[in-house]
Amino acid sequence: MGKLEIPEIEKDIAIRTMNKEDVAEVAALSVTSFGPDISFKLEHFESQVEIFPEGQICVEYKGKIVGSCSSLIVNFEDYINDNNYQAICDNGFIKNHNPNGVNLYGVEVSVHPDYRSLKVGRRLYTARKNVCKNFNLKSIILGGRIPFYYKHANEMSPYEYVQKVQDKELYDPVLTFQLNNEFEFRKVIPNYLPGDDESLYYATEMEWVNRDYKEV
Repeated sequence: MGKLEIPEIEKDIAIRTMNKEDVAEVAALSVTSFGPDISFKLEHFESQVEIFPEGQICVEYKGKIVGSCSSLIVNFEDYINDNNYQAICDNGFIKNHNPNGVNLYGVEVSVHPDYRSLKVGRRLYTARKNVCKNFNLKSIILGGRIPFYYKHANEMSPYEYVQKVQDKELYDPVLTFQLNNEFEFRKVIPNYLPGDDESLYYATEMEWVNRDYKEV
């Protein structure tokens, strides 16, 4: 059998859990991705890595962190009446992480805009799915921004906007990506993320179901 040729770009990519030495670089990436108003700060990432290191993933390209995602475990049914970003992720500190929970909650995904061609977001979503499977959790749930909604807010409700994105009549960089990665739309959440002016503070509750989940 001949030698397996690995593309050079793949050789330069590493997908791994974050550590304490990464948090300053990851915090800077969060600001680059979201701006200073809604990005996490250094102390948030420090807390996340300390509390649930297995759920904090980063993508390196040639030694530079170009993507990251944060997660925690919850029983999502505990937040049905308090379904907002601050409550579910403890304002980013994830001190409410519940090792006995059954859902992985996606807190944040950051991708450096200069490296999107490396499919960083898809790699992070795959890594997050693996965390869900490794911990035998029922599903991944997240509140997704709809950052292009502001362009259409005078013409339609957020529910109509989501339907048009689902029908591929409109494109949204977050919602379209999540739908393409096997997440299903559940509902629209008002007043989800303070500072998210583009989404007009709306979000979509999305879920990816772990087909390998086994009742314990």
